[in-house]
Amino acid sequence: MDYYIDYSFNSINKFGEELCGDNVEVIKTDDGLILVLADGLGSGVKANILATLTSKIAVTMLKEGLSIEETLDTIMHTLPVCQKRQLAYSTFTIIDVKETGDVYMIEYENPSSFYYRLGKTFNIIKQEKEINGKKIRESNFKMRMGDFLVAVSDGVIHAGVGELLNLGWQWENVNDFLEDYVRLNKSASDVSESLVDVCKNLYNGRAGDDTTVCTITFKEKVYTDLFIGPPKSSKDDSKFLDNFKKSKGYRILSGGTTANIIAREIKEEIIVDLENYVNDLPPMAKLKGVDLVTEGLLTLNRVVDMLKKNTEIKNCPASKIIEIFRKSTNIKIYLGKAINVAHQNPFLPEEFNLKAKVIYELKILLEKLGKIVEIEEV
Repeated sequence: MDYYIDYSFNSINKFGEELCGDNVEVIKTDDGLILVLADGLGSGVKANILATLTSKIAVTMLKEGLSIEETLDTIMHTLPVCQKRQLAYSTFTIIDVKETGDVYMIEYENPSSFYYRLGKTFNIIKQEKEINGKKIRESNFKMRMGDFLVAVSDGVIHAGVGELLNLGWQWENVNDFLEDYVRLNKSASDVSESLVDVCKNLYNGRAGDDTTVCTITFKEKVYTDLFIGPPKSSKDDSKFLDNFKKSKGYRILSGGTTANIIAREIKEEIIVDLENYVNDLPPMAKLKGVDLVTEGLLTLNRVVDMLKKNTEIKNCPASKIIEIFRKSTNIKIYLGKAINVAHQNPFLPEEFNLKAKVIYELKILLEKLGKIVEIEEV
């Protein structure tokens, strides 16, 4: 059975640096994704360039089907070696994970990754392998639903050096923290954000090293269908309804006309919810068989704004939509192409359609959160 790959990564820069010396690249494949965490030697611009170069080479070559040997050979011949310390200018962790749960992982000079099953530390069998005189750790394993795989840069292990801890946090301490935390069955973003926040506190807000956390876990797919209409032609109202009937998971209706089309067809009454009206957006409504009914363009525009700023307001219609989106793994948006003259000059070309612009911007933001988003224009 195929599952949804829930992944997340967060970083903090070394204190005083504008650029992070760590870099994470994620690329989707037909059957999963490839994630690369690279840690450039030193900090600042130089480290950022080297880490970015390493991670981009790795994801590009692996996606194109080149072997790990060819990929590592290219990386090691592309990046210089520090003559003084005889260290590679970038260390890295490569994770190739399939929707079936099969994982292939390579670790080169980065801290050993953390793995948990049923809230307990689970040992991954790793084999040392030598490529061009460099020793890597290689592992093949299968993730199950609810397992967590956490890869970190050495800024996590060193957290607190020179501030709250003399020797840093150490791998064992990080492991104890994560073992307790994943028992709460949190999402990938919860784990990454929480671990980075702890590191930030240990550094007393003055990180002594670039610090990055990447988390991968598996979830059952959770579907959401958002309908924003109406269709370009009223003849397509029945198609809009058919899509509504076929939808599985959460249902969101955005816009009064959209809600009226569905309510008329399913013969149910729309009830405006004035009790929870607490902000400057039009109030939400209730309709049997629908999880959320909101106003259209103004509310979705606020959703986009909140996602950009990472802010939410209790009982706000836009926040309610975001709340459902965060629970979801697969989101499908049925975009009605009818132009509302209140928002748009009907004589302008379709590519200037403000509603479509907001929806496609929303798609980009949701994909950055790791969601699988599809838009069907009606």
